[in-house]
Amino acid sequence: MFNLTASQIIWLCIGFSGQLLFSLRFLIQWLQTERQRKSVVPVAFWYFSIFGSLSLLIYAIHLRDPVIISGQLFGFIVYIRNLYFIYSEQKHTQLIQEKI
Repeated sequence: MFNLTASQIIWLCIGFSGQLLFSLRFLIQWLQTERQRKSVVPVAFWYFSIFGSLSLLIYAIHLRDPVIISGQLFGFIVYIRNLYFIYSEQKHTQLIQEKI
């Protein structure tokens, strides 16, 4: 039915892997929210966002799709920035606790 080359199959796997990672972040967020009975965004959400976005960005670059490239590139920057804030806050909290 489909006559795909090995290269095309590899690229499809990269694209679908990125989409799976990107989608799993919502499952992680939903489960964490249900456990805590309030809306939360766990750190794992941002890691899945980064790796899913990176995989999709690589796939989009291969396809030379400017729409997907711009969307994933912008998101990737936002996800990295969120992790920076999380770890900066943790470091700040740790420094305050050490002074006490």
